[in-house]
Amino acid sequence: MAIRSQEDLSAYVEFVSARSHALYRTAYVVVGDHQLAQDLLQEALVKVYVAWPRLRDVGNAEAYVRRSVVTTAISWSRRRSYHERPVDPLPDLERDDGTERLVTHELLWEHVCTLPPRQRAALVLRYYEDLTEAQTAELMGCSVGTVKSQVSSALAKLRVQVGPVAGVLPDDEAVTR
Repeated sequence: MAIRSQEDLSAYVEFVSARSHALYRTAYVVVGDHQLAQDLLQEALVKVYVAWPRLRDVGNAEAYVRRSVVTTAISWSRRRSYHERPVDPLPDLERDDGTERLVTHELLWEHVCTLPPRQRAALVLRYYEDLTEAQTAELMGCSVGTVKSQVSSALAKLRVQVGPVAGVLPDDEAVTR
């Protein structure tokens, strides 16, 4: 079943036009690859298109898409082919802008991409999307305690991998709030 009325179609098109850029950013941060993020968002938007007439509150469509992005990314990561990359990473390019912030961001991002999908999703939703623990739990389809555990484990791994980089990672006190 897909959108049947012109009103539903107009509302869907308006939603996609207004929110697709933000949803793409979420998909990119979850999977760490531009092309995969485009595919992931497209799949999530197709699911919303099909479910649009059944949505009780169209205002929650964005949460539905985010949850779909997270769950689809997790299921994709379980496939053997997901971990295969068709090309080698690009060699380091010289940076004209050598600010410490950019270097730290790139280093941190490389390590975030190595986290397991659920930990990466929890971290992205909590700190990049700035959602509460309850909202993150709802989107991930788990308990608040699981979100806390996933975020804590992810941050612990990042602290070990990255080392002491002042002000980049939230401290333990901020995680438990």
